[in-house]
Amino acid sequence: MMNLTDIEFLKECLSTPKQIAVIPHRNPDGDALGSTLGLYHVLKQLNHNVQVISPNEFPDFIAWLPGADSVTIFEKDKIQTSEFLKNSDLIFTLDFNALHRTGDQMEIVLKTLDASFVMIDHHQMPDDYAKVVVSDVNFGSTCELLYRVLMDLELDEFINTDAATCIYTGIVTDSGSFKFPKTTGDTHRIVADLIDRGVDNPTVHNRLFSTNSYAKLQLLGKALENLKVLPQYKVAYTTLSQKELYQFNFMKGDTEGIVNYGLSIKGIDFAAIFIENKEEGIIKISFRSEGDVNVNEFSRKYFNGGGHINAAGGKSFLSLNETVAQFVSILAKENTH
Repeated sequence: MMNLTDIEFLKECLSTPKQIAVIPHRNPDGDALGSTLGLYHVLKQLNHNVQVISPNEFPDFIAWLPGADSVTIFEKDKIQTSEFLKNSDLIFTLDFNALHRTGDQMEIVLKTLDASFVMIDHHQMPDDYAKVVVSDVNFGSTCELLYRVLMDLELDEFINTDAATCIYTGIVTDSGSFKFPKTTGDTHRIVADLIDRGVDNPTVHNRLFSTNSYAKLQLLGKALENLKVLPQYKVAYTTLSQKELYQFNFMKGDTEGIVNYGLSIKGIDFAAIFIENKEEGIIKISFRSEGDVNVNEFSRKYFNGGGHINAAGGKSFLSLNETVAQFVSILAKENTH
């Protein structure tokens, strides 16, 4: 875990009130928002002037998290958020390890700052922008890693019910409800402690997974209708065009988890979803895999992305049809599995 030098540095930093910014990656998921808000609740109790600044809006399925209403959005208020960042003594970046993951405009601001950065993350190949780097790919979530960091800093007494609920949420979502391979005995021991601290776990699960709108289910139906299987490559993929997103009143978060349906097909060990985003001029891609099929490597090599061995994201600047054609041709060329 943390080395002694980093522990002493952070203990000293946090011993007196500071202005602290806490940042998740762009398009924050449960682990990103859960970890930033979990840390926020701890730091607030230490009398720091702390602000979670999200690069952009987060989806409704995590908007109920304790403290979510206090999060400021960089893209909605660049002047005020930039001012807070410039005056911050310490900046925590959670669940990402390269500043470009905050988006082009926020990255520019972050690169101008004099404050010390602290990275807490579980993805591969971290950049070197942070004074303190806590990076470990063996953890299934940044929230689980954050819990261990708080233990190392002897701040666990400040993991109150709100902080515990946020941290628990990140562990649940990034572990696929405890079914992914990096779920360990320690994961469950940490979760047990969080529940003992007041997490209402049935309510958390209901809010995360039982809040479908009719339109969201129709969108899932369209994605399943578009699903294609390439048995010769053990691959399944689906697409959603901008027109289809509009048709079913797409809200941020509505496509979460759709890619996993392809992976659930017998004999498939690699799944992808291609989602058109006209506003950003990209095709947003999610990859999932099982076993030793390395989608992190695949995404880095071909689709301007990365992530974990079995879960990664990417993007393409071609059209939706061209991107899919490129994907299929790459599979034909590689044909490694």
